[in-house]
Amino acid sequence: QAQLVESGGGLVQPGGSLNLSCEASGFTSSTLSWVRQAPGKGLEWVSNINPVGDTTYYADSVKGRFTMSRDNAKNTLYLQMNSLKPEDTAVYYCAKPSLPFRYVNGRFDGEYEARGQGTQVTVSS
Repeated sequence: QAQLVESGGGLVQPGGSLNLSCEASGFTSSTLSWVRQAPGKGLEWVSNINPVGDTTYYADSVKGRFTMSRDNAKNTLYLQMNSLKPEDTAVYYCAKPSLPFRYVNGRFDGEYEARGQGTQVTVSS
């Protein structure tokens, strides 16, 4: 059964790092996303990775600080987050984009057909 299960969230000080994981059973042939939702705000796309894991895309707000990767042998998706800021505070979800989708100037344009339960990331001193 296909499922997405996130882990690795927590409380971290500004400038710190966290590494999120997502068990992504049944999705090894799919482009996958990390998305986040801050308190009182809508869902925000963070990053995408292609099925083989050699191409990634990032939102401008995280580019240069976050790195997305995947290990299909372990059915696992990762998000390494460095130089964290208070504005990175959100619930982070791994998600599967609906087809079709596109990139506009490197930015994801589409919807999601599946999402995990999320993991809370809080950046605060």
